[in-house]
Amino acid sequence: MDFNTIYSQIKENSLFGRYVTNNHIKPIIDTLSHQFKIETIGYSVQKKPIYSVKFGNGKTKILMWSQMHGNESTTTKAVFDLFNFLELNSEEAVFIKNNYTLLCIPILNPDGAELYTRENANQIDLNRDAVNLSQPESLLLKGIYNQFKPNFCYNLHDQRSIYAAGNTNNPATVSFLAPAYNEAREFNKVRILATSVIVAMNEELQKYIPNQVGRFDDSFNINCVGETFQSLNTPTILFEAGHFQNDYQREQTRKFIWIALIIGIKNSNDNEVVLTKIDNYLTIPQNEVLFNDFIYRKFKINANNTNLIISFAANYEEILTEGEVVFQAVCTEVDELIQNFGHQEYNGGEGIYTDDFENMPKIDQKVNFYLNKSIKFVNGLKEM
Repeated sequence: MDFNTIYSQIKENSLFGRYVTNNHIKPIIDTLSHQFKIETIGYSVQKKPIYSVKFGNGKTKILMWSQMHGNESTTTKAVFDLFNFLELNSEEAVFIKNNYTLLCIPILNPDGAELYTRENANQIDLNRDAVNLSQPESLLLKGIYNQFKPNFCYNLHDQRSIYAAGNTNNPATVSFLAPAYNEAREFNKVRILATSVIVAMNEELQKYIPNQVGRFDDSFNINCVGETFQSLNTPTILFEAGHFQNDYQREQTRKFIWIALIIGIKNSNDNEVVLTKIDNYLTIPQNEVLFNDFIYRKFKINANNTNLIISFAANYEEILTEGEVVFQAVCTEVDELIQNFGHQEYNGGEGIYTDDFENMPKIDQKVNFYLNKSIKFVNGLKEM
């Protein structure tokens, strides 16, 4: 399948950037064809509607949900790209329609989406509420799970730009996890089925983002939804949309998630368990925290009348401002030598660092400064 050509036809262009709420998706939901069954399945803490979109009439049932964390919207965009693909009535779309039943909750946490926060309106992380079920959104997801009885679950998230695919300078643009079902993190038939789907998705993604697919940490926490559903004998897959080079709006990453969704769906079935899939899964490099958004090396400062050569790092903070997510570069580390990689790196050549404060980078300070009093950096970036 020529994914690049198809994607140019089906990308849902009305969804763009990092801020995606009910107000953005409702007009699109209203235009979906009769092939899709739309329902309001419940309400959030602040009584915002939570929608489901159902497609297909096949035997294998897949439940997927996005924006369980309100500020993780990339997979929501990819889900609507998937809906547009299914509208094409192509051979692949018809195959999915006849063999699968998809039930998608595009935004599980509409309050958090509107506020652009990880938690819901009660400041509870829904992905740590799978056992307590203390929140209406958690109860809703568990109720849909019990009613729908899926054969597979897709838990759709974003991850920060700090992750590398293994011990490399390759960003983890997409990461996956087959969550553990017990403390020992053993592989039973259910978990192996999840790994087999991940292996298929990874093999396809290597054609587009070679060496930029990671494997998320599988530490066991039964309070997480993935571990809970896996322990209930439903193969569950965690999707993590991460950083692609110079793509802070995640417009490239959404395409790779869309590709993964199609490959994942077509490989989500109850085939015979193949033990070699475990080895193929474990060869996917585990995510490592090796990146900063900015690294500045070899800058000269004067501290206590002594000239020092330092390096410093900065990461973007995402701030919701008037309905738009603004990226604010903030200093996170100052040291003689920084081991991390930077998505953007600058070598000061032992030139002089100055700023409008104390002429020294400081933790949590906005990254606005000068090199040799002539080259200006604003919000982390060198002015051209």
